[in-house]
Amino acid sequence: MEKLLTALKESYLELTQKVTWPSWSSLQASTIVVLVATVILTTFVFFMDLGSKTLMDFIYALNK
Repeated sequence: MEKLLTALKESYLELTQKVTWPSWSSLQASTIVVLVATVILTTFVFFMDLGSKTLMDFIYALNK
């Protein structure tokens, strides 16, 4: 139990004294980058899925 308490205390001290937190403007900029990248990747995956669905529908239509 003592090791757990020591680990928690050391973790708290590291988070409060050693970690450099980003500024608010830096955090906002990073968030925007992540959101834009997510939208781009989601759009790419959507069109890939749509293309593969169209191809599979075409292939299945040939077998009828």
